[in-house]
Amino acid sequence: MLEQLFGSKTRVKLLYIFFHSPERPFYVRELARLAESQLNAIRRELANLEQVGLIMPMAIDKVEVAEGVGTGRSKYYKLDPACLLYPEMKSLLFKAQMLYERELIDLLKEKAGKIKVLLFTGCFTDAKSVETDILLVGEIKPVLVSKLISEFEKKLGKSLRYTIMTQKEWNDRREIGDKFLYSIFEAKHVSVIDELSQL
Repeated sequence: MLEQLFGSKTRVKLLYIFFHSPERPFYVRELARLAESQLNAIRRELANLEQVGLIMPMAIDKVEVAEGVGTGRSKYYKLDPACLLYPEMKSLLFKAQMLYERELIDLLKEKAGKIKVLLFTGCFTDAKSVETDILLVGEIKPVLVSKLISEFEKKLGKSLRYTIMTQKEWNDRREIGDKFLYSIFEAKHVSVIDELSQL
């Protein structure tokens, strides 16, 4: 959807990457890997985003880099929160993500099998302590779910973690007070389908 508006899939992927980690600087090769795009296309889109003021280059001595990430010659970029377009772009990306999520929910309901619980957490609700982003419980078709989520990841420009459980596994885990399930319901989450009683 946004690629039609911006005229470039690579630009949309870069925007999602930057806005997902607004404080973090990224180097060019890292962005090419994350966006699954050619270096030349990344450089071109970075120049466009820099020209409108949404991103800014970072001096290497101002960047805290994990060991083995980038080199002394790597060029880094990060979002410029002072840009006039920043709040509008953040809002637009958030709304687009909501539309993509709605599309994914509809596809999962239609094709994933007999869903008893469908829950969004993790990156969708900024619940960093949770080990999954999507929880599906029921008679689920894993191959189909994998395909649907893979397509969604391409639109969103980031990878997702998802968990599939049978109803029996759900019940067993609830009985023993499973830490994984408990962490989900303790964290911020959105229940899309809930035909089973929660913790």
